Amino acid sequence: MSTRSDQVRPQHSADSNGLVVAVTGAATGVGRILVERLMSAVGSGDIAQVVAIDENRGDLDGPVWRVVDVCDPRLADRLDGVDVVVHTADDRSLETAPRRRRTHNTLSARTVLTAAAAQRVPRAILVTSTMVYGADPANAVPLPEDAPLVPESGAGLVSDFTEIEDLAALARRAHPGLSVTVVRPAPLVGPGLDTLLTRHFAAPRLLTVKGSAQEWQFCHVEDLADALRFVVVHRLDGKDGAVAVGCAGSLAQADAEEIAGLRSFEVPANLAFGATQRLHRLGITPAPAGELKFLVYPCVVDCATLREAGWRPSFDNEAALGALLESRTGRHALVGRNVGRKEVTVTAASAAGAAVAAIGTAATVRYLRKRRKG
Repeated sequence: MSTRSDQVRPQHSADSNGLVVAVTGAATGVGRILVERLMSAVGSGDIAQVVAIDENRGDLDGPVWRVVDVCDPRLADRLDGVDVVVHTADDRSLETAPRRRRTHNTLSARTVLTAAAAQRVPRAILVTSTMVYGADPANAVPLPEDAPLVPESGAGLVSDFTEIEDLAALARRAHPGLSVTVVRPAPLVGPGLDTLLTRHFAAPRLLTVKGSAQEWQFCHVEDLADALRFVVVHRLDGKDGAVAVGCAGSLAQADAEEIAGLRSFEVPANLAFGATQRLHRLGITPAPAGELKFLVYPCVVDCATLREAGWRPSFDNEAALGALLESRTGRHALVGRNVGRKEVTVTAASAAGAAVAAIGTAATVRYLRKRRKG
């Protein structure tokens, strides 16, 4: 672990009483929560000022609002006088077209890094995911924070994170005066989130793969925001410029089933991944088969940098799963696709078994395709 808390503060800010911190995506989500956390520290000697950046002004009073599209090169002008920029304005929605999402996520990260370098901002912090470590039945539980990353290509969200990680590595080489830290949260849970994970737990049963024991690790959005604040204030770099954040330890599949009140079913890996890929090609399921791995194989990371620096999450995995279950209330999902109660009933009734009910039969595919066309 590397920390620069004992070093001289960057002298970029005109105010010597703390850092000037900019947050992109400040009007909503994790960015908004982070701005609130940072504002509570203004005047403490750590934070002098908070600059909130978004394409629309948010409802928080106190920060200095600078309105700009995070993909616009004019972002550089909005970073004048900033010591640290935290980029949270990414798109993780399953409803955004993959190409459009990829363009936004990579362009916004590149623009933030370029703008920070142009304005001589000493530090930039990006957010990706522990999914960059890959999910695999052979993974150690937990993986060390400096474990090798598993490159991912294709149209999925994981490949977006892979590209952002590559941009961070390139920026470190191209801009020696810019320190780039990547924060990697475990799969996020919290109010309003609609992800492949939340849809997995909104299905009639939980899919498992034969011969593999799943272990779950979550990260509540409140904990992510607080960890970002901690990383800013304590100037944590982590190993190789990366910091993992999530609940301590992991939750076994059997415990997750008991908490969720759901039963699981087990299918061979080739059936699960093959069916999911076919459904994805048909446009029925929003995520490719590669992302199914994270629902059936472990990807648990030891968050050593934060733990050794004294930070602790407020949520454990049991509480985080409880928050996920609360956020799914009234929703139903099949093959990663939000559906109505009637579709769940029709699919379950036509299934020859639990595996068919969750990953789809030909009848399910035809039914959902008719619904889409209708």
